[in-house]
Amino acid sequence: MSKKIPDKFKIWIDARKKYHLSDAQIQMARELGMNPKKFGSLSNHKQEPWKAPLPEFIEDCYYKRFKRRMPEKVVSIENRVKEMNRKKEEKRSANSNRENSH
Repeated sequence: MSKKIPDKFKIWIDARKKYHLSDAQIQMARELGMNPKKFGSLSNHKQEPWKAPLPEFIEDCYYKRFKRRMPEKVVSIENRVKEMNRKKEEKRSANSNRENSH
């Protein structure tokens, strides 16, 4: 049962591939509220040598905000989508069972 990945998560998957980020770095960026569409302006450290590489920049921002180097539990976007779909199915079946009992 393969469900389509929503567009709001596809953007993050594309950014992960394009900028060679790990699942942990993507999760950190999401928790920081970063916009994956803006990663291009953040990552041009080759033209602007004073900028840190994007993965390093995300990790530094995460440490400054949360005082941790990594999230406690790292979950990939794909696994997060699967878990959301599983919970939706459970909720639907619970609601349909409740409606059928009335």
